[in-house]
Amino acid sequence: MAPTDDAKSPVRMEDLVALCARRGFIFQSSEIYGGINGFWDYGPLGVELKNNVKAFWWQRMVRGRDDVEGVDSSIICHPRTWEASGHVEHFSDPMVDCRTCKKRFRADQLDDRQCSRPDDCDFTEAKQFNLMLRTFIGASEDAASTAYLRPETCQPLFVDFKRVREAARQKLPFGLAQIGKAFRNEINPRNFIFRSREFEQMELEYFVHPSQREQWFEYWFEERQRWHRDLGFGDDALRTRAHEPDELAHYANAASDVEFLFPFGWQEIEGIHDRGDWDLSRHSEFSGKDLSMTDEETKEKFMPMVIETSVGVERTTLAILCNALREEELENGETRTVMHIPAFLAPIQVAVLPLSKKLGESARRLAEDLRRRFPAFYDEAGNIGRRYRRQDECGTPFCVTWDFDSEEDGQVTVRERDSMTQERISAEALAGWLFERLGMPA
Repeated sequence: MAPTDDAKSPVRMEDLVALCARRGFIFQSSEIYGGINGFWDYGPLGVELKNNVKAFWWQRMVRGRDDVEGVDSSIICHPRTWEASGHVEHFSDPMVDCRTCKKRFRADQLDDRQCSRPDDCDFTEAKQFNLMLRTFIGASEDAASTAYLRPETCQPLFVDFKRVREAARQKLPFGLAQIGKAFRNEINPRNFIFRSREFEQMELEYFVHPSQREQWFEYWFEERQRWHRDLGFGDDALRTRAHEPDELAHYANAASDVEFLFPFGWQEIEGIHDRGDWDLSRHSEFSGKDLSMTDEETKEKFMPMVIETSVGVERTTLAILCNALREEELENGETRTVMHIPAFLAPIQVAVLPLSKKLGESARRLAEDLRRRFPAFYDEAGNIGRRYRRQDECGTPFCVTWDFDSEEDGQVTVRERDSMTQERISAEALAGWLFERLGMPA
């Protein structure tokens, strides 16, 4: 049965935000100055989790394929890029100001506004607000030096299409992939890191012959769902939604979203789009450079069609955290907070915990050895139960205890996070044992 629109997440957003700050996953940028709305910093656990998400995407989308090339483009592009893409003219949202609470809101999202006096709001007329963040190149600040921080990462891939295709000696179908920062001057950032002004995108632009656009759209639609399922998302928390004809961009032939059930409802975390030849045609027109191709056999000249997959790093990270957080009742009547993060994504994959500080020397040697292969952590502070609880909140899948018997028999106790079962293993065989359980899905 497909999940319904009124389905509820078991996680409370305030609990997740508090845990993320307490354990060093994510917290507000410039926090000691009161923060800055729409910008977030990632602490020791958060940056490891986010990097693991990006590494998994890169492995699946680039390194594991011979028909996709990776690119890392600059954040600032030639201003004509954004004229060709339509961002200068059309990339805007309707904005209103409230004369009562003095806050600014998107006119199409007033039902979601956070206002202390919502019944007394007195709104101005809506006006269009361009979402691109403007900057200046060079010492002067005039119209000739105006540039923009890129609002999306895909346009440089179209601009680089010809150069990379020739350098990599690729033939259709093939793709260009990128992970990179993008910036949008959102009117009303909200829902933690879900909608912010600085974010990262993982995007693939896959170029195909016009006759193959539909089959490749279906291929990538299925392939991207598989990736999300490999992140541990079940059918109760993940669904897809095809865009209705009146939702499609004027250049799009088809579009579908992958949606996740957040505490604030169903929201998009990835979009799969058939963009047609709009982007390459526009950049050909505005740059004066011919980006079309010629079939070597038929000599047919055509503009490639583009199938795009675009997933947000922050949104995916937030979905993983929401999917992982649980409060569980134990047999002894106590409650534990645990993050069931998939083991291959966990910021800390193994923690080494000596039963006593007297055993620290041997335990540290083990931790140093494991650290060469895995994200490992050493902790000797507090009783062993308390240390287990700390690692549960960090999402650490395996805790290794070095006890007094370990000094004699060379074995350690491995405690598994989800089941809390314990197993006695040879310290020499531990790295291989962990390696079998911590690898990425194929």
